[in-house]
Order: sequence, then C-alpha cells, then structure tokens
Amino acid sequence: MRKLKRLLVTGAAGIIARQIREGLSEFAETVRLSDMRDMGDAAPHEELVECDITDSEAVEELVAGCDAILHFGAISVEDRADIIHRTNIEGTYHLYEAARKKHARRILFASSNHVIGFHPRESRLTASSPIRPDGNYGVSKAYGEALARLYWDKYEIETLIVRIGSCFPRPRDRRMMATWMSKDDMLRLIGRMVDVPRLGCPIVYGVSDNAEKWWDNSETAYLGWEPQDSSEQFRDLFKDAPRENPNDPSVVRQGGVFASAGHFED
Repeated sequence: MRKLKRLLVTGAAGIIARQIREGLSEFAETVRLSDMRDMGDAAPHEELVECDITDSEAVEELVAGCDAILHFGAISVEDRADIIHRTNIEGTYHLYEAARKKHARRILFASSNHVIGFHPRESRLTASSPIRPDGNYGVSKAYGEALARLYWDKYEIETLIVRIGSCFPRPRDRRMMATWMSKDDMLRLIGRMVDVPRLGCPIVYGVSDNAEKWWDNSETAYLGWEPQDSSEQFRDLFKDAPRENPNDPSVVRQGGVFASAGHFED
C-alpha cells in the first residue's frame, strides 16, 4: 500500500476518529488531527491543530500540505436546521474549497444512513437508490454528497462518500445489529480509498458484514473493499430486549429514531 505524506482528519475528537486514530499511521507518514475539542496528546507521527471548520481562512491553513482528508467533522445529531447547517453545510463547503485551492485531491466524506433514512427497512438499497432524508441532519449530509459530486465533476477532486451506519465499539440497540460497522472495517475502507489508482466519487454504505442487510454495495465493488466483521458476536446483548412495535415509525424506517423525531422549533 502506498503511503501518504500527510493525512488530515477533521472531527478528530469524535467517536469514529477516536476509534481509528491509532490505525491511521499505516496510511500516512504524518496524520494531522483537527477539532475544537480536546484531542489528547500527539503521538510522534501526529500533528494537533485546533480549527473551527466554519472559519474559511482557518480551514485553508488546515488543509495546506495535506494529500488527503478524512472529513468526520460535523454535528451528528438531529436538531434545528440553522444549528446543523452552519457546521455541516457551510463547514463542508469551506473544506472542499480549501481542498481545491490547496490541491488536496482525495477526500473521505463521512455521510450517513440518514440520507436514506425514510426508506422502509424491508427495502434493499444501493448507491443508486433515491435519497430520502429523515431529518435536518440527513439533509445536511445529502448536501455534502452533492457537493462532493460537483467537485469531482468540475475540479476532479475524488471523494469516497461513506453513508455510515453505526460505527461504535458495539451496537447500542437492536437496530444497530443491521447498521453496525466495526472500526477495523472502517480502516480497511480507508485503506482502499488511499490505495486505489482511481477513486472517482462512489457512494459506499459503511456497514460490516452483518447477518441483517439493508444495503447493497455491489455498485462500488471495483474498490475491492470487503468488510470482514459482523454484529452477530453481539446478538446476545439484545436477547431479553422487549419486542418492538412493528408500526412504530422508528421501526418502520431505516433511520430509526431520527425518522420519528418531530419538528424542531426555534
């Protein structure tokens, strides 16, 4: 596998970045970590840079000198649109503009299953399935996907769009038995993003090889990513859980509780 000179990670204090942080040294000589929150101490191969991604000038400085970017920086919970959009829409725009100006040619955009969260659970989705956001957060991630496509078509900046399911150390509820993604499968996917000779702008569902499958990655098989972990190891965690109401919107829709959340007033 080829090794990058410098890899930037936004949202480095978040749940996913914390899990994969140690493994990123495999992909780059220097890993530049950025967040507004505490990121702990830097390892010898790491750089820590505090940066607000809504500050365009600061983002340009952050991106300078980086070969590739893992963009995890975002508000990841449902809320009012104005709160979410400043970080997830304006911040993502600043990042792509900085990548264009500073010649960072390859990005992983952490999208979300909430882009398609209003599809019913019995639907098997591919990268070509229509988007059906389940809330303001899902809409913000749909914008990021569209932005990534624009910057690929117009400026040849490649993006791996990953519609992440639930990347936690273990599933937190029954639904996550279908949506869970292990940190090791995420690292394997990052490895393919770094190593493939031509990435383009594919949409990949970020999910491990679970027994329950809602999403089909056959359209992006050219990447050569094959998840190796499964949520079945956690099946007993939910053996005594109460039976779910099959008519509850959080059960009917793939987005779970995001799909059942009400309107957020000012």
